[in-house]
Amino acid sequence: MKDRLDPGAAHVLALGRAANQPPFERGTVNEARAAYDAGCPTLQGDREPVAAIEDRTIAGTDGPIPLRIYRGVGAPNADAPALLYLHGGGWVVGTLESHDEICRWFANIGACIVFCPDYRLAPEHKFPAGLEDCLSALAYVVEQASALGIDPDRIAVAGDSAGGNLAAVLSLLARDGVARKISAQLLLYPNTDAGQTADSYVRFSEGYGLTASTMRWFRDHYVRDAADIGDWRVSPLRVGNVAGVPSAFVAIAGHDILADEGEAYARRLAVAGVPVILRRWQDQIHGFVSMGRHIPVARRAVEEAVAGWRSLVDHAD
Repeated sequence: MKDRLDPGAAHVLALGRAANQPPFERGTVNEARAAYDAGCPTLQGDREPVAAIEDRTIAGTDGPIPLRIYRGVGAPNADAPALLYLHGGGWVVGTLESHDEICRWFANIGACIVFCPDYRLAPEHKFPAGLEDCLSALAYVVEQASALGIDPDRIAVAGDSAGGNLAAVLSLLARDGVARKISAQLLLYPNTDAGQTADSYVRFSEGYGLTASTMRWFRDHYVRDAADIGDWRVSPLRVGNVAGVPSAFVAIAGHDILADEGEAYARRLAVAGVPVILRRWQDQIHGFVSMGRHIPVARRAVEEAVAGWRSLVDHAD
C-alpha cells in the first residue's frame, strides 16, 4: 500500500498528464532537452534575489567550463562557506537555468556562496566527461578560495538526482585524495546504482514523474558500455568501502524510483561510521525540490539541507 501523495505533488503529476508530452525516450536528445527547458519555468517557484550573480568560464581538463556564482544575502565577504552545486537531469538534460531556483535558495538560506558548473552532458560527452568537469570546478573553488572570499575548509558539495550521484562520487574521490577536500555532501534523491534493480523501480515504475523507462534511457546515454554500470564512479553504492567520506545529508522522496537506492546508500554510510542525516519526504515525488511553484515544501527541503550541513560540520569540529 503506497502512502498518500502530497496534494502539490499530485497536482504536478496531473499537469504532466494533461500536457500529454511523449516521454524523453521516444524522441531525440535535443527534443528532450527542449521539453525539459520549457517545463522548468512552469514548475519552479519565484527566483528570489541574491546579493550577486556572476557567470565565469573556468579551465577544464578538456576545455572551458561555464560556472555560475551566487553570493547569498548575508554571506560574509571573507571566509564564507561555499557550496558546489551539481544539477540533476539524468546526465543528459539540465542547465544552469534549470536549477537556478535551487542555487538561489541555497545561497540565501546558507548565507554562503554557491558555485554551479555547466558540466558536459551525455551522450555527446559520456562518462566520465561530466564527472571530470565537476572535479575541475571543485579544484577551481579550492584553489581560488582566497580570491573568491571563501573558507577552503568549509566547502560542501550538493546535487539532486544525477547531480546527487556526481556529488556522492566527488565525496568518495575526495576521501581518496583524488578530489579536493569536501566538508560535507548534501544529496537530494541521489542516483547511486545504475543497475536499476531496486524494488522502488517496480513500485514506482510509471505514473510518478520519472519512470523506469526514462531512467534507463538516461543511463544508457551516460555510460560508454555495460561495464561502466558496475564502476563505482557511476554506481557509488557499489564502491568497496565508504568509510571516511564526508558527512552526509540525504533527502529521499517516498514516491520515487530512486528511493530505495538512496536510502541504501545512506544506511551504508551510517554503518561505516559516517555521520548521516536521512530525511524521508514520504509523500513526495522525484524532483520535488525543483517544483516550488506547486509544492511549498520544496524550499523547506533546502532549509533542512542547510541546517543539516551546519549540524554535520559542527559535529565534525
